[in-house]
Amino acid sequence: MDWETSGAEGLRERKKRLLRRRLTDTATAMFLERGFDAVRVAEIAAACDVSEKTVFNYFPSKEALILDRPEATMAALRDGLAGTGRTPVEAVLEILAGELDALLSWLETQPDRAGASARIQAFAELVRSTPALRAHHRDRTEQLEAVAAEVLAARTGRAADDPRCQIAATALLGLWGIQSTALRRSLDGERSPDQVRRAVTADVRSAARLIDTGLAEFAAGSR
Repeated sequence: MDWETSGAEGLRERKKRLLRRRLTDTATAMFLERGFDAVRVAEIAAACDVSEKTVFNYFPSKEALILDRPEATMAALRDGLAGTGRTPVEAVLEILAGELDALLSWLETQPDRAGASARIQAFAELVRSTPALRAHHRDRTEQLEAVAAEVLAARTGRAADDPRCQIAATALLGLWGIQSTALRRSLDGERSPDQVRRAVTADVRSAARLIDTGLAEFAAGSR
């Protein structure tokens, strides 16, 4: 699912973005209706009037059609953790808040918010119930953990394989899981987007406080 918007862009970039979104939206709808394994990439391509090769020019795999944007998250994580003006936890909280705002801004534009909330819930259930999507999600999380460990190591003068950097990275990436769980609990179709935002943010910040003390040494760059 794609709920992000784009800023200023040229005509070519806009066409590419719109096709990318159409492929993602079409794949999501077909997967939700029939199941991930029952849909072939060729069917998605045909529904969008493009070739199967074109689909793979935009997405490296079938799974990436609906679990995409690792580069954007990776770049935000790398930049956020590299900055010394805030703690690693504060940097991750800012990224998570931005992702939550993007989703809820999209939700606010939907005429049927209850239906849109149900669609988000169905999407999450699709990922949880599909082995290939779960594996893809795990791989992406491991990539992000490796990036976080690398940046934390550079920030503190340690080796990237230092267990302290690795456990810190794992703890930080765990906040994404907390946000996902809080969203599933809060998107009941009755709460307003602002109420969802407050509930999810409270859960994420509560979890963040538990790990902030243990990661405080990274903010100071101590060994």
